[in-house]
Amino acid sequence: MTYAWYGHLKTLRDKPLMIAILVSWGVAFFEYCLQVPANRHGFGMFTLPQLKVMQEIITMGVFAVFAVWYMNVPVTRNFFYASMCLVGAAYFIFRDAAAL
Repeated sequence: MTYAWYGHLKTLRDKPLMIAILVSWGVAFFEYCLQVPANRHGFGMFTLPQLKVMQEIITMGVFAVFAVWYMNVPVTRNFFYASMCLVGAAYFIFRDAAAL
């Protein structure tokens, strides 16, 4: 999804918007083919909020690598601070599950 949303900014910048949209939809389709079954499988083991927080953490991890490697965005302290917020989100969403 990261490429579908942001990759076209680098690779399809000179193409018409409709081309960028169609390519992005094509890329996103394959992610949804993985995400939907993963959510169905995981919903029995995790709560809906836990699934969402895990999805956001994975998305931000992939985005950070994508931004640095593909889009040449420099790493700043804000990457670290955002990561710490995600660690906090994971802690709080799974904290009650550990007590069970």
